[in-house]
Amino acid sequence: MMRSILLLVLLFCCNTTQVIAQPGTFRITQRSAVFDSTDLFVSCHASTLVSLEKGVLMSAWFGGSAEGKNDVCIWGAFLQQGKWSRPQLLVTGKQADGKQFPCWNPVLFKARNGMLYLHYKVGPNPREWWALYIRSADNGKSWSEPIRLPQGMLGPIRNKPIQLPSGEILYPSSTESLDGKWEVHMEISGESLTNWKAYAVPGDKYGVIQPTILQHPQGKLQILCRSRQNVITESWSEDGGKTWGAMQPIALPNPNSGIDAVSLRDRRQLLVYNPLSAGKEWWEGRSVLKVAISSDGRNWKEICTLEDHTSGEYSYPAIIQDRDGVVHISYTNQRKQIQYVRLDPVF
Repeated sequence: MMRSILLLVLLFCCNTTQVIAQPGTFRITQRSAVFDSTDLFVSCHASTLVSLEKGVLMSAWFGGSAEGKNDVCIWGAFLQQGKWSRPQLLVTGKQADGKQFPCWNPVLFKARNGMLYLHYKVGPNPREWWALYIRSADNGKSWSEPIRLPQGMLGPIRNKPIQLPSGEILYPSSTESLDGKWEVHMEISGESLTNWKAYAVPGDKYGVIQPTILQHPQGKLQILCRSRQNVITESWSEDGGKTWGAMQPIALPNPNSGIDAVSLRDRRQLLVYNPLSAGKEWWEGRSVLKVAISSDGRNWKEICTLEDHTSGEYSYPAIIQDRDGVVHISYTNQRKQIQYVRLDPVF
């Protein structure tokens, strides 16, 4: 009798593992904080990730006493051999006259020519900030002085750009105006960040910001956006990001919180998002964080839960896939840590 029960338990466990880790999906192989604790800053948020070379990642985020305070700077760390380095200061918001403003929303991106860029914002708030970047020719070992983008250009607002077949770089951008209006637009530059141009995206009835870009067959592009209307919205382009269709909702919620997505090498898409509705307070709806997969950008299936709590903030994810097919995710953990998760493909 006991032997039969044991056999049934073993069969159940094997079947459960098979369902969770079926071929064509991903499994979590590493979870860790980018830093356990630090005396460098009290609060942190808005992480970004980039793959530098085989087995080496870089993350960056803003950190200081609290979001929007003048002491908030951009910090970074490197992942090598499965371990994160101590956070290091990358750039501050100090001006030539000595006045200091908070830094916001770093975005790391490595172009095909090998140049590594760190985009970020400086200013009193997201309605009055301006855009800068620093660049590195040695995978982040040394950096240039800050360079300000041309007047009217903001570059990537929170999520990574993509490099088009032409070599041009397409940036997912948006604005928050002083009168409360939210609008998405796209920007394109040359590979060396010259010849900047901006392209409108019709917003229709939606207040949207912080788009993330997905690539589809036949050169089609899709953006998914954070909205004030409790849904993730989308728009599509068939001409390399110069013109975009009307903004429409997809069948996934959004509690007015950042999302990020990546186009996989096998042409599927992965999305990291908070699957709840917004509450009365800005942080409500950010206590659960999930990963979903799609083959067309419209129909999504949940494959992984990163966080599941009744309260708290687990938000602002970043997601990339490296040259070996491994997926890397980072996100804010209670504004005290940046959490890192590695997903390996299951064959």
